Amino acid sequence: MGWKDKIRTVFQGNTNEIERGCGHTIKSHGLSVARIHIHDWLILLLLVVICIVLYVIGPFHRFVGKDMMTDLKYPMKDNTVPGWSIPLYAVLLPIIIFVFIYLRRKDVYDLHHSILGILFAILITAVITEAIKNGVGRPRPDFFWRCFPDGKDEYDRWGNVKCHGKESDIKEGHKSFPSGHTSASFAGLGFLSLYLAGKIKAFDRRGHVAKLCIVLLPLLMASLVGVSRVDDYWHHWQDVFAGGLIGLFVATFCYLQFFPAPYHTEGWGPYAYFRAVEEVRVSRQHVPPTNGGLEVERPEVQLNQQSGTTTIAFEDVEHGRM
Repeated sequence: MGWKDKIRTVFQGNTNEIERGCGHTIKSHGLSVARIHIHDWLILLLLVVICIVLYVIGPFHRFVGKDMMTDLKYPMKDNTVPGWSIPLYAVLLPIIIFVFIYLRRKDVYDLHHSILGILFAILITAVITEAIKNGVGRPRPDFFWRCFPDGKDEYDRWGNVKCHGKESDIKEGHKSFPSGHTSASFAGLGFLSLYLAGKIKAFDRRGHVAKLCIVLLPLLMASLVGVSRVDDYWHHWQDVFAGGLIGLFVATFCYLQFFPAPYHTEGWGPYAYFRAVEEVRVSRQHVPPTNGGLEVERPEVQLNQQSGTTTIAFEDVEHGRM
Protein backbone atom coordinates (compact mmCIF):
# COMPACT_ATOMS: atom_id res chain seq x y z
CA MET A 1 0.00 0.00 0.00
CA GLY A 2 1.40 3.37 -1.07
CA TRP A 3 1.49 6.44 1.11
CA LYS A 4 -1.49 7.96 -0.69
CA ASP A 5 -3.55 4.87 0.06
CA LYS A 6 -2.51 4.98 3.71
CA ILE A 7 -3.60 8.60 4.04
CA ARG A 8 -6.89 7.81 2.31
CA THR A 9 -7.45 4.90 4.69
CA VAL A 10 -6.95 7.12 7.72
CA PHE A 11 -9.77 9.50 6.80
CA GLN A 12 -12.03 7.35 4.66
CA GLY A 13 -11.70 3.94 6.29
CA ASN A 14 -10.41 0.65 4.94
CA THR A 15 -12.39 -1.78 2.84
CA ASN A 16 -13.67 -3.84 5.76
CA GLU A 17 -14.93 -0.76 7.56
CA ILE A 18 -16.72 0.53 4.45
CA GLU A 19 -18.35 -2.84 3.71
CA ARG A 20 -19.74 -3.10 7.21
CA GLY A 21 -20.92 0.53 7.21
CA CYS A 22 -24.59 1.35 7.79
CA GLY A 23 -24.76 4.25 5.34
CA HIS A 24 -26.42 6.60 7.82
CA THR A 25 -25.83 10.18 6.70
CA ILE A 26 -27.03 13.62 7.77
CA LYS A 27 -29.66 13.60 5.03
CA SER A 28 -31.09 10.22 5.93
CA HIS A 29 -30.74 10.14 9.72
CA GLY A 30 -29.56 13.53 10.93
CA LEU A 31 -32.90 14.55 12.41
CA SER A 32 -33.43 11.16 14.01
CA VAL A 33 -30.06 11.25 15.76
CA ALA A 34 -30.55 14.84 16.91
CA ARG A 35 -34.03 14.00 18.21
CA ILE A 36 -32.65 11.18 20.30
CA HIS A 37 -30.21 13.58 21.95
CA ILE A 38 -32.56 16.53 22.31
CA HIS A 39 -32.16 16.46 26.09
CA ASP A 40 -28.38 16.62 25.73
CA TRP A 41 -28.65 19.74 23.58
CA LEU A 42 -30.99 21.33 26.12
CA ILE A 43 -28.49 20.60 28.88
CA LEU A 44 -25.83 22.36 26.81
CA LEU A 45 -27.99 25.48 26.84
CA LEU A 46 -28.37 25.14 30.60
CA LEU A 47 -24.59 24.97 30.96
CA VAL A 48 -24.26 28.19 28.97
CA VAL A 49 -26.67 29.91 31.35
CA ILE A 50 -24.74 28.60 34.37
CA CYS A 51 -21.48 29.95 32.91
CA ILE A 52 -23.03 33.39 32.46
CA VAL A 53 -24.38 33.39 36.01
CA LEU A 54 -21.03 32.37 37.47
CA TYR A 55 -19.28 35.12 35.53
CA VAL A 56 -21.74 37.77 36.72
CA ILE A 57 -21.52 36.68 40.36
CA GLY A 58 -17.83 37.47 40.58
CA PRO A 59 -15.05 36.01 42.74
CA PHE A 60 -14.41 35.91 46.47
CA HIS A 61 -12.13 38.78 47.50
CA ARG A 62 -9.65 37.05 49.76
CA PHE A 63 -7.34 38.80 52.19
CA VAL A 64 -4.28 40.31 50.53
CA GLY A 65 -1.71 41.79 52.90
CA LYS A 66 1.25 44.02 52.22
CA ASP A 67 3.75 41.21 52.78
CA MET A 68 1.99 39.21 50.04
CA MET A 69 2.53 41.89 47.42
CA THR A 70 6.07 40.75 46.70
CA ASP A 71 4.75 38.03 44.38
CA LEU A 72 1.90 40.17 43.01
CA LYS A 73 3.80 43.12 41.53
CA TYR A 74 4.36 41.80 38.03
CA PRO A 75 3.45 44.27 35.26
CA MET A 76 0.04 44.22 33.60
CA LYS A 77 0.26 42.96 30.04
CA ASP A 78 -2.14 42.21 27.22
CA ASN A 79 -3.06 38.61 26.48
CA THR A 80 -0.81 36.90 23.96
CA VAL A 81 -3.75 34.58 23.31
CA PRO A 82 -6.90 36.74 23.49
CA GLY A 83 -10.04 35.28 24.99
CA TRP A 84 -12.04 35.61 21.77
CA SER A 85 -9.64 33.22 20.03
CA ILE A 86 -10.44 30.29 22.35
CA PRO A 87 -13.66 29.28 20.54
CA LEU A 88 -11.80 29.47 17.23
CA TYR A 89 -8.95 27.05 17.98
CA ALA A 90 -10.58 24.94 20.72
CA VAL A 91 -14.04 24.49 19.18
CA LEU A 92 -14.27 25.65 15.56
CA LEU A 93 -10.98 24.07 14.41
CA PRO A 94 -11.88 20.60 15.79
CA ILE A 95 -15.38 20.83 14.30
CA ILE A 96 -13.88 21.63 10.89
CA ILE A 97 -11.81 18.45 11.20
CA PHE A 98 -14.92 16.49 12.27
CA VAL A 99 -16.78 17.73 9.20
CA PHE A 100 -13.87 16.88 6.90
CA ILE A 101 -13.80 13.31 8.21
CA TYR A 102 -17.59 13.08 7.85
CA LEU A 103 -17.29 14.07 4.18
CA ARG A 104 -14.94 11.12 3.73
CA ARG A 105 -16.72 8.51 5.85
CA LYS A 106 -20.37 9.63 5.68
CA ASP A 107 -21.08 8.61 9.28
CA VAL A 108 -23.69 10.83 10.91
CA TYR A 109 -23.09 9.25 14.33
CA ASP A 110 -19.43 10.18 14.26
CA LEU A 111 -20.15 13.78 13.27
CA HIS A 112 -23.00 14.33 15.72
CA HIS A 113 -21.32 12.68 18.70
CA SER A 114 -17.97 14.37 18.14
CA ILE A 115 -19.58 17.82 18.00
CA LEU A 116 -21.82 17.10 20.98
CA GLY A 117 -18.91 15.64 22.91
CA ILE A 118 -16.54 18.56 22.40
CA LEU A 119 -19.25 21.09 23.28
CA PHE A 120 -19.93 19.22 26.50
CA ALA A 121 -16.21 19.10 27.25
CA ILE A 122 -15.82 22.86 26.75
CA LEU A 123 -18.93 23.88 28.70
CA ILE A 124 -18.46 21.48 31.61
CA THR A 125 -14.87 22.65 31.90
CA ALA A 126 -16.01 26.27 31.82
CA VAL A 127 -18.53 25.71 34.61
CA ILE A 128 -15.98 23.91 36.79
CA THR A 129 -13.30 26.52 36.13
CA GLU A 130 -15.53 29.53 36.80
CA ALA A 131 -16.95 27.95 39.96
CA ILE A 132 -13.47 27.30 41.36
CA LYS A 133 -12.27 30.76 40.34
CA ASN A 134 -15.13 32.38 42.24
CA GLY A 135 -14.66 30.15 45.26
CA VAL A 136 -10.89 30.52 45.58
CA GLY A 137 -10.43 34.19 44.60
CA ARG A 138 -6.66 33.88 44.24
CA PRO A 139 -4.94 37.16 43.20
CA ARG A 140 -3.21 37.26 39.85
CA PRO A 141 0.53 37.95 39.62
CA ASP A 142 -0.23 41.52 38.46
CA PHE A 143 -2.77 42.17 41.23
CA PHE A 144 -0.83 45.10 42.73
CA TRP A 145 -1.21 47.23 39.60
CA ARG A 146 -4.85 46.26 39.22
CA CYS A 147 -5.50 47.34 42.79
CA PHE A 148 -3.21 50.39 42.82
CA PRO A 149 -2.78 51.63 39.23
CA ASP A 150 -1.00 54.75 40.49
CA GLY A 151 1.47 52.68 42.51
CA LYS A 152 0.27 54.06 45.87
CA ASP A 153 -0.79 51.13 48.02
CA GLU A 154 -3.27 51.50 50.86
CA TYR A 155 -4.40 49.06 53.57
CA ASP A 156 -7.10 48.97 56.22
CA ARG A 157 -6.56 48.44 59.92
CA TRP A 158 -6.56 44.68 59.42
CA GLY A 159 -3.78 44.94 56.88
CA ASN A 160 -6.00 44.10 53.90
CA VAL A 161 -5.76 46.05 50.65
CA LYS A 162 -8.03 49.02 49.96
CA CYS A 163 -8.08 49.02 46.18
CA HIS A 164 -8.84 52.16 44.19
CA GLY A 165 -8.38 50.77 40.68
CA LYS A 166 -11.00 49.97 38.06
CA GLU A 167 -13.68 47.67 39.41
CA SER A 168 -13.45 45.36 36.39
CA ASP A 169 -9.67 45.05 36.77
CA ILE A 170 -9.97 44.29 40.48
CA LYS A 171 -12.68 41.70 39.85
CA GLU A 172 -10.58 40.01 37.20
CA GLY A 173 -7.54 40.23 39.48
CA HIS A 174 -9.14 37.79 41.93
CA LYS A 175 -9.66 35.05 39.32
CA SER A 176 -6.22 33.54 38.98
CA PHE A 177 -6.90 29.92 39.99
CA PRO A 178 -7.34 27.91 37.83
CA SER A 179 -6.43 29.18 34.37
CA GLY A 180 -9.52 29.41 32.16
CA HIS A 181 -7.51 29.73 28.94
CA THR A 182 -5.58 26.57 29.79
CA SER A 183 -8.54 24.49 30.92
CA ALA A 184 -10.58 25.40 27.82
CA SER A 185 -7.61 24.72 25.54
CA PHE A 186 -7.01 21.28 26.99
CA ALA A 187 -10.73 20.50 26.94
CA GLY A 188 -11.15 21.27 23.24
CA LEU A 189 -7.75 20.28 21.90
CA GLY A 190 -7.51 17.33 24.29
CA PHE A 191 -10.80 16.02 22.88
CA LEU A 192 -9.43 16.52 19.37
CA SER A 193 -6.27 14.63 20.29
CA LEU A 194 -8.28 11.64 21.53
CA TYR A 195 -10.47 11.79 18.43
CA LEU A 196 -7.50 11.76 16.07
CA ALA A 197 -5.83 8.97 18.03
CA GLY A 198 -8.87 6.79 17.44
CA LYS A 199 -9.29 7.72 13.80
CA ILE A 200 -5.68 7.06 12.76
CA LYS A 201 -5.40 4.04 15.10
CA ALA A 202 -2.36 5.47 16.82
CA PHE A 203 -2.18 2.56 19.26
CA ASP A 204 -2.53 -0.34 16.82
CA ARG A 205 0.86 -1.77 17.96
CA ARG A 206 2.38 -1.43 14.50
CA GLY A 207 5.05 0.98 15.62
CA HIS A 208 4.09 4.00 13.51
CA VAL A 209 5.51 6.67 15.80
CA ALA A 210 4.65 9.35 13.25
CA LYS A 211 1.00 8.92 14.25
CA LEU A 212 1.86 10.09 17.76
CA CYS A 213 3.10 13.38 16.33
CA ILE A 214 -0.40 14.00 14.97
CA VAL A 215 -1.96 13.03 18.30
CA LEU A 216 0.41 15.19 20.37
CA LEU A 217 0.18 18.29 18.18
CA PRO A 218 -3.13 19.53 19.69
CA LEU A 219 -1.77 18.92 23.19
CA LEU A 220 1.34 20.92 22.33
CA MET A 221 -0.85 23.80 21.20
CA ALA A 222 -2.78 23.69 24.47
CA SER A 223 0.46 23.57 26.45
CA LEU A 224 1.80 26.65 24.68
CA VAL A 225 -1.37 28.52 25.53
CA GLY A 226 -0.76 27.62 29.18
CA VAL A 227 2.84 28.82 28.97
CA SER A 228 1.66 32.13 27.53
CA ARG A 229 -0.56 32.68 30.55
CA VAL A 230 2.48 32.56 32.83
CA ASP A 231 4.57 34.68 30.48
CA ASP A 232 1.85 37.35 30.41
CA TYR A 233 1.74 37.38 34.24
CA TRP A 234 -1.96 36.57 34.24
CA HIS A 235 -1.43 33.30 36.12
CA HIS A 236 0.87 31.51 38.48
CA TRP A 237 2.24 28.19 37.25
CA GLN A 238 -0.03 26.28 39.65
CA ASP A 239 -3.06 27.88 38.01
CA VAL A 240 -1.97 26.66 34.59
CA PHE A 241 -1.15 23.16 35.84
CA ALA A 242 -4.54 22.79 37.55
CA GLY A 243 -6.37 24.19 34.52
CA GLY A 244 -4.67 21.72 32.21
CA LEU A 245 -5.62 18.78 34.44
CA ILE A 246 -9.24 19.89 34.65
CA GLY A 247 -9.57 20.35 30.89
CA LEU A 248 -7.88 17.09 30.00
CA PHE A 249 -9.87 15.09 32.55
CA VAL A 250 -13.21 16.47 31.37
CA ALA A 251 -12.25 15.98 27.71
CA THR A 252 -11.39 12.33 28.34
CA PHE A 253 -14.57 11.77 30.34
CA CYS A 254 -16.78 13.30 27.63
CA TYR A 255 -14.97 11.49 24.80
CA LEU A 256 -15.47 8.09 26.42
CA GLN A 257 -19.21 8.71 26.67
CA PHE A 258 -19.46 8.49 22.88
CA PHE A 259 -16.35 6.67 21.64
CA PRO A 260 -14.33 3.62 22.71
CA ALA A 261 -10.85 4.30 24.06
CA PRO A 262 -8.38 5.12 21.24
CA TYR A 263 -6.39 1.95 21.95
CA HIS A 264 -9.50 -0.22 21.50
CA THR A 265 -9.80 -2.25 18.29
CA GLU A 266 -12.99 -0.34 17.47
CA GLY A 267 -11.65 2.98 18.70
CA TRP A 268 -12.03 4.55 15.25
CA GLY A 269 -15.83 4.85 15.50
CA PRO A 270 -18.53 5.83 18.01
CA TYR A 271 -20.55 3.28 19.98
CA ALA A 272 -23.73 4.26 18.15
CA TYR A 273 -22.17 3.47 14.77
CA PHE A 274 -21.38 -0.11 15.71
CA ARG A 275 -24.84 -0.59 17.22
CA ALA A 276 -26.40 0.66 13.98
CA VAL A 277 -24.18 -1.57 11.86
CA GLU A 278 -25.03 -4.61 13.95
CA GLU A 279 -28.75 -3.83 13.79
CA VAL A 280 -28.66 -3.49 10.01
CA ARG A 281 -26.78 -6.79 9.75
CA VAL A 282 -29.11 -8.87 11.90
CA SER A 283 -32.26 -7.32 10.42
CA ARG A 284 -31.48 -8.70 6.98
CA GLN A 285 -32.93 -12.17 6.60
CA HIS A 286 -33.88 -14.64 3.91
CA VAL A 287 -37.54 -15.49 3.25
CA PRO A 288 -38.88 -18.80 1.76
CA PRO A 289 -38.95 -19.02 -2.06
CA THR A 290 -42.16 -17.42 -3.34
CA ASN A 291 -41.14 -16.26 -6.80
CA GLY A 292 -40.86 -19.25 -9.05
CA GLY A 293 -38.58 -21.14 -6.71
CA LEU A 294 -36.13 -18.27 -6.52
CA GLU A 295 -34.90 -17.30 -3.07
CA VAL A 296 -35.43 -13.63 -2.39
CA GLU A 297 -33.56 -11.72 0.26
CA ARG A 298 -35.85 -9.26 2.02
CA PRO A 299 -34.15 -6.95 4.44
CA GLU A 300 -36.35 -5.73 7.25
CA VAL A 301 -34.69 -2.37 6.84
CA GLN A 302 -36.47 -1.10 3.75
CA LEU A 303 -35.04 1.89 1.95
CA ASN A 304 -37.25 4.66 0.70
CA GLN A 305 -35.67 5.20 -2.67
CA GLN A 306 -37.13 8.64 -3.09
CA SER A 307 -36.04 10.14 0.24
CA GLY A 308 -33.08 7.91 0.99
CA THR A 309 -34.39 7.23 4.52
CA THR A 310 -35.08 3.95 6.25
CA THR A 311 -38.14 2.80 8.15
CA ILE A 312 -36.20 1.35 11.06
CA ALA A 313 -36.76 2.88 14.49
CA PHE A 314 -33.43 4.62 14.85
CA GLU A 315 -34.12 5.58 18.40
CA ASP A 316 -34.05 1.86 19.22
CA VAL A 317 -30.87 1.41 17.19
CA GLU A 318 -29.15 4.20 19.08
CA HIS A 319 -30.15 2.83 22.48
CA GLY A 320 -29.57 -0.83 21.52
CA ARG A 321 -33.13 -1.97 22.15
CA MET A 322 -33.53 -3.86 18.89
